[in-house]
Amino acid sequence: MTTPMLQVKDLNVFYGNIHAIKGVSLEVYEGEIISLIGANGAGKTTILQTISGIIRAKSGHIYYNGVDITKTRAHKILRMGIAQVPEGRQIFSNLTVLDNLELGEFSIKASQEDKKAEMERFFERFPRMKERANQLAGTLSGGEQQMLAMGRAIASRPKLMILDEPSMGLSPIFVKQIFSTIKTLSEEGVTILLVEQNAMMALGISDRAYVLETGKIVMEGSSKELANNESVKKAYLGA
Repeated sequence: MTTPMLQVKDLNVFYGNIHAIKGVSLEVYEGEIISLIGANGAGKTTILQTISGIIRAKSGHIYYNGVDITKTRAHKILRMGIAQVPEGRQIFSNLTVLDNLELGEFSIKASQEDKKAEMERFFERFPRMKERANQLAGTLSGGEQQMLAMGRAIASRPKLMILDEPSMGLSPIFVKQIFSTIKTLSEEGVTILLVEQNAMMALGISDRAYVLETGKIVMEGSSKELANNESVKKAYLGA
């Protein structure tokens, strides 16, 4: 069987004496879109931040293309090809759009010509951002800031992109555009791990999904199966 691109095995994470993540295991294969759904406070962001090296696990292992990255520092994980778009976007509001994008490119080794070409591809993907290239990022709308956060991650040329609540607080038109971009990125060969409050949209775009409750995986399967599961529909899909 093919080795997973990302494999989380029996992950345990604590905040002081609080056991936040309890023996979580999950797998992401190359080319997949995987959704991680659950209520607020279930531990979804904690899992993503542990994968990205921002939080340290108490025990368990995280493998990326077969390499144990459990104790690898965040900046090295980024250089290995894992980029995270964090919840709340966390752009540099006092820098311009262009500055934010160039920071995304900082981690990659490429010629100036290649970096310039990558920037043009971003502006082709998000045309309205080209008009705002020299605008301070903090003056953008919430939807535009989310585009910029995704663009900054894309600029690092990730093989695996981790998205944490990309549609949070956005208007329906921006939500549609963000999900369209996720699908396009997948078609271009980027593997996706998605945490999303809009479970219906997440299950609609992903191949497989995991359901997290109070730090534990309680259900997993194809997104179609979970979307039709009565308990999932009742808890997360408003049925």
